[in-house]
Amino acid sequence: MAGPGALLAVLALAAGAAGGSCPPRCVCASNILSCSQAVLSAVPAPLPRFTAVLDLSHNNLSRLRADWAPGRLAHLHALLLSHNGLAFVSTEAFAHVPHLRHLDLSSNRLRALEENLFSDLAELEVLLLYNNEIAAVDRTAFDNLGRLRKLYLGQNHIARFPLELLREGSRLPQLALLDLSANRLRSLPVAELQALPAWLRDRLYLHGNPLTCDCPLFQLVARGWRRRLSAVLDFQEELRCLPQDSGVPVSILALAGRELLNCSEAREAVLEAHLGDTVTLGCDSRLRAAHSRHWVTPGGERVPEEAGNGSAAVLANGSLQLRALRPEDAGTYACLVAGPALNETLYVELLVHNFTLHGPHDGLNTAYTTLVGCILSVVLVLIYLYLTPCRCCCRGADKTPAPRDDSLNSSVLSATPNHAAGEPPQSRSTAGPRAPPGGQNGRFKAGGTPPAVAVAAAREGPRAQRKLSDPDSVSSVFSDTPIVV
Repeated sequence: MAGPGALLAVLALAAGAAGGSCPPRCVCASNILSCSQAVLSAVPAPLPRFTAVLDLSHNNLSRLRADWAPGRLAHLHALLLSHNGLAFVSTEAFAHVPHLRHLDLSSNRLRALEENLFSDLAELEVLLLYNNEIAAVDRTAFDNLGRLRKLYLGQNHIARFPLELLREGSRLPQLALLDLSANRLRSLPVAELQALPAWLRDRLYLHGNPLTCDCPLFQLVARGWRRRLSAVLDFQEELRCLPQDSGVPVSILALAGRELLNCSEAREAVLEAHLGDTVTLGCDSRLRAAHSRHWVTPGGERVPEEAGNGSAAVLANGSLQLRALRPEDAGTYACLVAGPALNETLYVELLVHNFTLHGPHDGLNTAYTTLVGCILSVVLVLIYLYLTPCRCCCRGADKTPAPRDDSLNSSVLSATPNHAAGEPPQSRSTAGPRAPPGGQNGRFKAGGTPPAVAVAAAREGPRAQRKLSDPDSVSSVFSDTPIVV
């Protein structure tokens, strides 16, 4: 009959068969299995099914096939595979570890991230891929990673910024840290990065890349420095770029003083609007989990959180909406953010232009009005040039102009009487008395002709009629007193 010792041995073997024993050259502590620096060229087997943390770092595992885990490891949440010289990872390698939350593949020889490489890790939160040889990243490599919070891709050969990881609608929804330092990036999508929330820009590491110097890059880094973002403050000495005229890297923050660029200073939050507009001031805090947000107006008044009938209202996402802007609404607004570990105050400057911005229809009407005015001006000029009557055309071709000395104006302006051609002028002392002309009140009417003059004119012809003037007629036009000649 078997003793108690034999019975314990059988129970131990049964437990080992059911749950698995600690593999050779490994150290087991509760649910932690450490096989680091064990000179392994393959994953040891069998693995205990209760393993929660598996450390296989610093070995010689060059390939991770789909069958590296014979059975399902439902409790495994951390897998460490760094410093192994891994050059190949199967797209089905993680099918047996669906609850993995931490995966370390750093310091290996991976050159590419294939399509849907991590799609089986829906619960993955931290992924370390730094210090590899990665040059190509498939756009679907990180699909289905809805819980991923930290992604380390530094010290690789990446030359294209993976914007699909950050673009709104397609980015990883929980991503709070992205490390792309020490790669081969020469340019950045600055406009898209500027639009990212501050809590993501606070953990966007871009130092150590051969970036090309330009003012948009300076604005991006300078804004981070003004906001005291960790990715800029902690690595500002390594945030350098290459000028186009020189191969010597310079500090990005020093671009404002360089003569070739002379970039303008960066302003964190300045919003311009017009009278009557409705604007929304965002509270872009770097604290992702904020307990509360409060707004203070330029006059020092706190904006109530409850929506009222006033022109200012705090929205559900913490932004401040201002309706029907007035000149007195201009100024600096403060957003007070309270977080679990620290607080933050953000300032947004609002500039209100003292005129109403025309809408698109008003602008179109103004353009048409200007065009019609120009056409009308051209038409008026043409009418003036081609349709205005010429003075020379109003005269008859056969009409002989009257002599200047026989005109009415000459009789009025000249004190010397007119004479017939060839007759010497007579002085006032030798002139004989003239018979008083007949007519009403001893004068002839305007336009009349004295009888003696009429008889002489009949003898001398039309020429004499044209040469004679009628001073009495002229005087009758302007005055009752005759002009004595």
